[in-house]
Amino acid sequence: MLLKSTRSEGESARFKDAIFIGLAPDGGLYYPAETIDFTGLYRSFTGETSFNTIATEMTAAFLRDETDREGARRIVERAFDFEPALVDVGEGIRVLELFHGPTCAFKDFGASFLASSMEEFLQEGKERAIILTATSGDTGSAVARAFYGKKNIDVIILYPSGRVSPLQEKQLTTLGGNIHALEVQGSFDDCQRMVKEAFNNGALKREFSLSSANSINIGRLFPQSFYYVWARMRMEKDPVFCVPSGNFGNITAGLYAAHWGLPVERFIAATNANNVVPEFLATGVYKTRPSVSTHSNAMDVGAPSNYERMETLYGGDVENFRRRIQGDWITDGETEETMSRIYRDHGYLMCPHTAVGYRAAEKFRALRGDSPVVTLSTAHPGKFVEVVDRVLGVQPELPPPLLALLDREKKAELVKSDAGEIERYLRAHF
Repeated sequence: MLLKSTRSEGESARFKDAIFIGLAPDGGLYYPAETIDFTGLYRSFTGETSFNTIATEMTAAFLRDETDREGARRIVERAFDFEPALVDVGEGIRVLELFHGPTCAFKDFGASFLASSMEEFLQEGKERAIILTATSGDTGSAVARAFYGKKNIDVIILYPSGRVSPLQEKQLTTLGGNIHALEVQGSFDDCQRMVKEAFNNGALKREFSLSSANSINIGRLFPQSFYYVWARMRMEKDPVFCVPSGNFGNITAGLYAAHWGLPVERFIAATNANNVVPEFLATGVYKTRPSVSTHSNAMDVGAPSNYERMETLYGGDVENFRRRIQGDWITDGETEETMSRIYRDHGYLMCPHTAVGYRAAEKFRALRGDSPVVTLSTAHPGKFVEVVDRVLGVQPELPPPLLALLDREKKAELVKSDAGEIERYLRAHF
């Protein structure tokens, strides 16, 4: 599978190289350059096909020139001892629960696949890799857990001080070993900028074999397409997928699945007040801005990286975007009201991010009541105990992976929001 950069047709790489490179040398993001038609493959799946079977067959097809089917099976089986769940919540809306992995967030799917892929390909040589990743909450915890204890791989996670939930911070900072946490005095956008600047320093990147596990890494993005296929196979009609969106990796994976032939009616990009993409879809003008804090903190992104991939996919034409995607944004007040009402009426607890998606789905259904909507649920409500308790007066029951963190000690180094801090840390510790 030949991958190209969003910024230069001349920059290309194989998948097994791109996952270690992370960001392309020209600063762009890798995307599949070849025409992919999975229509026949999708038709071979049914509502009874297991998640791991779908993942294995798609991986074998995607990496047909880089590994055999047995290699694809090894990657998938190591990555996934968990799967999604599809739950009816309200008329015409189904919730795709993606929080049944080890850190109770959807990013477990991408992080686990990436870690397993790197492990598979590192076995071919004696290379080492340092994973450098920024997180607004769930990415870091999923990456930390997926890569913990992996041989020949260290992980450095940057997260914004005071802008992740206490449990998210525990997931980032309590593992130790080959997992290193940097608490940045700034926003997620600062963290993301620091990581990009480090990758744009070619000499530093080569010296320390830097790679990324953010959704800028194609090895994390590709496996997120699996659960769209799994969910579609369980629907009688072409669904609308409503995706709570921050950095836009999750919805981009769905857009690729559809681009490769998956029958989908359309997508809804649901954001909080950080609504640069819904604003673009409404006005045709794309303008990034500093992020603002909301209840759905993992979506507090003012300059979403994966917009580049979407722009490349649709040729930068807003009308092409609009044929496939529509945008909506939900206030904190609407988020709280949705969490309260759905719990009262259906007994269903949802995290604030899921509530953003669910409310956007409701608004769409009010206009298009004949369309089935699948709303992606991105995290277990137990990861946001403080918000859930304040809004509902209910303490969500913590799943075992979260309970185990409560008494563990935080280990993180406080740093300024300056890219030089990354180089300083690398030289001091590696």
